[in-house]
Amino acid sequence: MANVIALSVLVLVFVISTVRSVNMGALALVAAFVVGTLVFTVDTSEILDGFPASLFVILVGVTYLFALARNNGTVDWIIHAAVRAVRGRVALVPWAMFAVCAAVTAMGAVSPAAVAIIAPVAMGFATRYRIHPMLMGFMVVQGATAGSFSPIGIFGVITNDVMRQNGLPSSPALLFVSTFAAAAVVAAIAYVSFGGRALIARGASERVLVNAVGNASGGGDTITGSGPGGSSQGGGKSSGGPAPHEGALNLERRLTLLGLASLALGALVFDLDVGFTALTVAVLLTLIFPASARGAVDKISWGTVLLIGGIVTYVALLQNQNTVQWLGDSVAHVGIPLLAAFLICLIGAIVSAFASTTGILGALIPLAIPFLMTGQVNATGLVIALAISSSLVDCSPFSTNGALVVANAAPEERDVVFGLTMRWGMTIMVVTPILAWLLFVVPWSV
Repeated sequence: MANVIALSVLVLVFVISTVRSVNMGALALVAAFVVGTLVFTVDTSEILDGFPASLFVILVGVTYLFALARNNGTVDWIIHAAVRAVRGRVALVPWAMFAVCAAVTAMGAVSPAAVAIIAPVAMGFATRYRIHPMLMGFMVVQGATAGSFSPIGIFGVITNDVMRQNGLPSSPALLFVSTFAAAAVVAAIAYVSFGGRALIARGASERVLVNAVGNASGGGDTITGSGPGGSSQGGGKSSGGPAPHEGALNLERRLTLLGLASLALGALVFDLDVGFTALTVAVLLTLIFPASARGAVDKISWGTVLLIGGIVTYVALLQNQNTVQWLGDSVAHVGIPLLAAFLICLIGAIVSAFASTTGILGALIPLAIPFLMTGQVNATGLVIALAISSSLVDCSPFSTNGALVVANAAPEERDVVFGLTMRWGMTIMVVTPILAWLLFVVPWSV
């Protein structure tokens, strides 16, 4: 009975945080206290044993480093560089925005933060150069998803950490490549469906001027005033300190890019701790350039840190009380392991379309661990399928990323964009688990 109550409370945490404006992590911490003391009769010290200290350091480190990169204009420079790389061709600008979002989240930015930065610029471009807003919105959202599962991306860090902590085989590179490819395919479908071929047909006669793009917070003379994401949501600089010239790759930005490259190299090649390495790079940049580091600590994604800390603490409580083992055994006794694996992917997609992808990954993967350890399905394949199922649905208007796209569409197009994102989001919610299951679970488990 205690196991049923504890799992029911976890479901309530997701439901309440979806319909009410309350951080899921804060709610989960309260739930851990109430369930731990009243249902499992354990003391608070035992509850807090499940707090993910290593994951806390990772999340703080990478989001702190990204906050510095945003403050000192490195993110702005990346946006400019992406547009210059396509030489301002209208047909390639959506892909440039896809690449920028992927690069930013691959560096460690939280996906909604990346979309919040890029969406105003991208949707401003869409309005000015007659690009379908759904096309641009999907490229931004799927780009953010594509980069999030890098070994130093937030989703990748969470997924790989859970697998490693539970002694399960994992492949960070394969996870990243698979999820990146899935997001790129969805982006390509959206590109074809919402006027990409017409943009190509327009050719070189309508090129975007390279200097048309403003900084990441919406600057630039062609973006200002073009839709709600122009000057209203992005006015002013994004940093707390002085920003150098937008197009200049100065010493500070060079060292920031070098620091990001060093973080990736250290994590992938030398197996250095991602969190402490990111903090080291961030602190060094702060010491060298204190002016542009002002306010960077405030821009750490504390909401995400709280969310993950709360969810993982609650799930750890369930693990310590053998509730997770009980659930895994129940799933394993369904009799059809492949069906159970599909249901896990489907649940991930449905819940993530209306709630937090970060929270889903932090909860569902640990809950599936006992089932994975039975060997009835391939663990790596199921985790990849679950990652794809839970993340591609972020285009739903009920998720943060999808809502940001709708909010940054031009006022006269907002209702249309909402309707299209809802239809596409719900379609992806159903189709993606099926395809991910067929591609990554079935072939690897039979």
